[in-house]
Amino acid sequence: MKPTINTAPEPVVPPKVVAEWLQPFTDYLAKERRYSVYTVRNYRQAFEDFYRWMGQAKRDWRTVAGLTSRDARDFIIEAQRRFDRRTLHNHVSGLRTFFRFWMQRGRLKHNPFAGVPLPKLEKVLPKFLTETQMPLLLSGPLKLFANESLDAFTAWRDRLVLELLYGGGLRVSELVGLDYRDIDFGAGSARVLGKGRKERMCPLGAMAMVVMKKFRDEFASGTEGDDPVVITTQHKRIQVRAVQLLVKKYLAHADLPMDLSPHKVRHSYATHLLNSGADLRTVQELLGHANLTTTQIYTHTSVARLKEIYAKAHPRA
Repeated sequence: MKPTINTAPEPVVPPKVVAEWLQPFTDYLAKERRYSVYTVRNYRQAFEDFYRWMGQAKRDWRTVAGLTSRDARDFIIEAQRRFDRRTLHNHVSGLRTFFRFWMQRGRLKHNPFAGVPLPKLEKVLPKFLTETQMPLLLSGPLKLFANESLDAFTAWRDRLVLELLYGGGLRVSELVGLDYRDIDFGAGSARVLGKGRKERMCPLGAMAMVVMKKFRDEFASGTEGDDPVVITTQHKRIQVRAVQLLVKKYLAHADLPMDLSPHKVRHSYATHLLNSGADLRTVQELLGHANLTTTQIYTHTSVARLKEIYAKAHPRA
């Protein structure tokens, strides 16, 4: 009888290394820093990739304390063959945070990724819907209801989703997390839990409040405390993926670019505010950006709009 061969792949990182090095780090990110599950997952993947690279480069993890900036540069050079620039930046950010975490706890003496140069990111302007395109997207659910292609619950629920994404500039995770206790119907605003579990107040817009009140009064099964604002037909909290598919559906219905997403609706919100004269600091606060530099990308679009107006109006343009 032939012996049974175990063909299961070896784990990328041994359990002992996970327990001693990785798990305390990810627990810190999730419980103390309150990073999102996506950021924690990405930083974990960055560590696993770096651990794999160390093995391929004949470097033993037991010598991690002796890694130098030269080692970090070697890793970055090799990683450029496998990752695009943005992914590489995210990986290195995770590794810098990992080494800084263990330095603060006295386990490591230096951070090999501190100050190591990275390839420059290309400046990509955020895609967005114009102020004439946005009404086409927002009107989709009720148009389908009017021609009997959609039931009333779904039509008003979907309209509420679109109005909250655009009227409040919410991230999808913020939208699906909204409870009725977060809504101030008198002020027309919501208390939103954003990245890093930071709270902010968001004006939602007059039309969003009209739609929300109608949906609450006619379709919601619970409207107090932790009852979710946006629900499924089974009256459960809607999920992120469902919102993404919902937006794609109405982009297709309005014959709008299909490469847009719920986050691009948020880009549209920010761009339209700046085009209408809102100052950058206010838009930063509304979006919940920790750094002004994150918000400044939207000014490129606004400057392009100013140049267009200038070219049409100025006699020497």
